Amino acid sequence: MPNIERVAIIGAGNMGSGIAQKSSQENFEVEMIDIEKKWVENGLKTIDNFLEEAEERRIFSSDQVKSIKNRITGKVGTENISRDVDLVIEAVFEDLSVKSNVFTTLDKVCKSDTILASNTSSLSINDLASHVGRPDRFVGLHFFYHPAKNRLIEIIPAKETSNETLSAVEQYCKIMGKVIIICKDRPGFVVNRFFVPWLTESCRLLEEGIGTPSQIDLVARETFQIGLGPFALMNLTGSPIALHSTEYLAKQLGIERFKAPNNLKEIVNDGKDWQVELESDCNEKSANIIRERLLGQIFTVSAQIVEEEICSLEDVDRGAKIGLRWSKGPFELVNEIGISESIRMANNYCKLSGLTLPTWFSNLDSKIPISYVDVSINNEIAFVKINRPEAMNALNLELVNQLEKTIFSLNNKSEIDTIVIEGAGKSFISGADVKFFVDKIKQNSLEEIINFTKKGHSLLNSIENSTKTTIAITTGITLGGGLELALACDYRIGNPTSKFRFPETTIGIYPGLGGTQRSVRISGIECARYAALAGNFLDSETAKSFGFLTHVTNPSGINELIDKISNSGKNKNKYPGKPADMTDNLVQFAMEFYSEENIEKILKGESNDIVIHDEKLKSLQIKNLSRCAPIALKICDKLLQTAVKTGDNLTLGLEAELDELGVIFSTNDALEGLSSLIERRRPIYSSN
Repeated sequence: MPNIERVAIIGAGNMGSGIAQKSSQENFEVEMIDIEKKWVENGLKTIDNFLEEAEERRIFSSDQVKSIKNRITGKVGTENISRDVDLVIEAVFEDLSVKSNVFTTLDKVCKSDTILASNTSSLSINDLASHVGRPDRFVGLHFFYHPAKNRLIEIIPAKETSNETLSAVEQYCKIMGKVIIICKDRPGFVVNRFFVPWLTESCRLLEEGIGTPSQIDLVARETFQIGLGPFALMNLTGSPIALHSTEYLAKQLGIERFKAPNNLKEIVNDGKDWQVELESDCNEKSANIIRERLLGQIFTVSAQIVEEEICSLEDVDRGAKIGLRWSKGPFELVNEIGISESIRMANNYCKLSGLTLPTWFSNLDSKIPISYVDVSINNEIAFVKINRPEAMNALNLELVNQLEKTIFSLNNKSEIDTIVIEGAGKSFISGADVKFFVDKIKQNSLEEIINFTKKGHSLLNSIENSTKTTIAITTGITLGGGLELALACDYRIGNPTSKFRFPETTIGIYPGLGGTQRSVRISGIECARYAALAGNFLDSETAKSFGFLTHVTNPSGINELIDKISNSGKNKNKYPGKPADMTDNLVQFAMEFYSEENIEKILKGESNDIVIHDEKLKSLQIKNLSRCAPIALKICDKLLQTAVKTGDNLTLGLEAELDELGVIFSTNDALEGLSSLIERRRPIYSSN
């Protein structure tokens, strides 16, 4: 598979400059090209403005901003692109002839193995591919606005797109932290296929006098739990874009109902915005019509997407939640509203629109099963993707159940010898679902918390005891239960930007999915204390020095590394009980500060009395420890010591961890800490 290192963007508008900026942020060398110098300069200025704002908000340091800018080169003229770029993304005006001319030029000036991609939101990828002499190295990459912030991307292979090309752009998108939907080349692809008619239907409701723009927006916001209704959104993104998308989709699909209503044409011709007020009451009758019409349209078109096998129903939901920032996807809404009621709404919309409700949807008689775990098998390696990116892959009961069933099934497949676990989007796993814990504490249902944790232990034990070689790919952020799951695997692979943390003691609890036991057995108790007691962040190099990671590699080298590890078999020294690199500065600090000699003072809050060579790191630790719940600290260290005492008997150590659950979740600190995380405030602990 070719590595993508140098990227060129054709078009310096809002989309092109955004793609360039995001690519540079992820350490790609970038060329941004337009037909005139002033457009290139405008694009660079747009990037400057975004980065200045990010620096002000402390998202990036001044040095990082400087590096991002230095990796972007502005150029005039597509013909002047560097020949050796690995990937070129076209982001010019949505016109087939304009885009075709761009690709004709690129075909001539780029090296033969350069991948060409279009950011089109509507045009046929196969039509565009017909204008290049390398259809096997052509693909659609539909970014969503703003490309530097919106995590969704639709990858649309053309008929002749090679597997090698598809793998290369997937890897590029993964490095970019994108949530990927791979879909067929059909009008509107996935998101615009159901979203554009949603905008159109809103305009028709207005035209029919069912409600004002403000009233329709109000009902839409409440129904779909979104920040902006359709009219406010069109004001923000531009009604001309909505008009263009509507007309194109209607023409391509031949659906009369999807054609642009006159009011949309008029608002564009007049160059005006929709009159949207902040609040506007809507009577119950009108509100019901608006609600049912919009839902019926969404259910019908989403069902058609699945029927046409454009993508999975789970990807439809992801498109809505990640790309449009809806609280729930269309099929999650179906389950919430009820099957019969959803079918009724869809049938009513079909009568209005002349569409036919897909049989698979109309025949539903129970909730739609929604999977958050994807499995693919390549040769003898099973790839398990945790696909709940809208929640940073947080572990809830449904996901844990699905994962356990998946691992059980794979453990019983003789044709595979390796299981690779990875997360979709920018996180591996962000921990457990905190809201679940808060709800159960308030309901005095501690038994449900204990049962959920036992279920988590069962899952991790099925990974721990697997006869297959198990590998965790810890891309991005890995927190709490995610780190615990990774530690259950034979091997843990990170990249240079991976970050790890046990945050539990800072939110009133302790790592309860084996974190207190496996960490000690991997790195020794001192490093385990550094990680588990104070909620310290670990970068990839520190995690490797501790032994939490077994490998660190650039994303482009992951597939090769997986093959190498798979061939080597299971880790015969998974639990060495000491750090991997004793020369590491933080390892040496942990060994000194978190020694048996000092731990009593730390737990009593007397850390200032500890004499240590690195006063700066000591001060930082004292600060971090001061933010932790005292009871959680004591129980956590008790369990870390239990790991030492139980030695090779991991089962006994895990049982001890489970035994303390009732104690910790009964404390006021647990409720305070977990609630503070949801409420985004600093907790106030009262216990001693």
